Amino acid sequence: MHLDTLVLASSNKGKLRELKHMLEPFDTDVKSQKDFAVKPAKETGLTFVENALLKARAVSRATKLPALGDDSGLVVDALKGQPGIYSARFAGEDATDTQNNELLLEKLSDVPMERRGASFYCCLVLVRHHRDPAPIVVSGVWYGQILESPRGQGGFGYDPLFFDPKLKHTAAELSIEDKSQVSHRGQALRALIEQLRERP
Repeated sequence: MHLDTLVLASSNKGKLRELKHMLEPFDTDVKSQKDFAVKPAKETGLTFVENALLKARAVSRATKLPALGDDSGLVVDALKGQPGIYSARFAGEDATDTQNNELLLEKLSDVPMERRGASFYCCLVLVRHHRDPAPIVVSGVWYGQILESPRGQGGFGYDPLFFDPKLKHTAAELSIEDKSQVSHRGQALRALIEQLRERP
């Protein structure tokens, strides 16, 4: 399936950059909902997949174009899955990455390293139009640990605290190319690309 234009149901510059990087070979013009002045959809779902679908349908309805909903977040074992679907607004509705990271460190202050297991989860939902009855739904998971202090200057969100024990680096220490090879969003985007190749 070829897409001339695809609208990302997010205003997150980091997500847009990663999506553009992965879809480069497809000659697809990737836009952000911000380019169309679309207000963010209300995330009323209880799971990543519900929220990704809500976002995709809302943006497709507003733009009359195919849309990609991305709902992703950090799932911390010691916090019973928090911040989860509330990752972007963990420290409040308009929280900055720094505020979210500080709150996470505060909540884990008494948790030893061996119990700081966490995963980044990403669900992507692509709709061809807002009433699409058969959206493409894919996901990816990246396992790691939460460090006691941030490391690295790249990435966004919780990347400076998320440590991959196999790579011995945080997500913020990886280049965009290396990160896309292992990350939750990279995994989900590769699965999405496979689906796009298979669909006529």
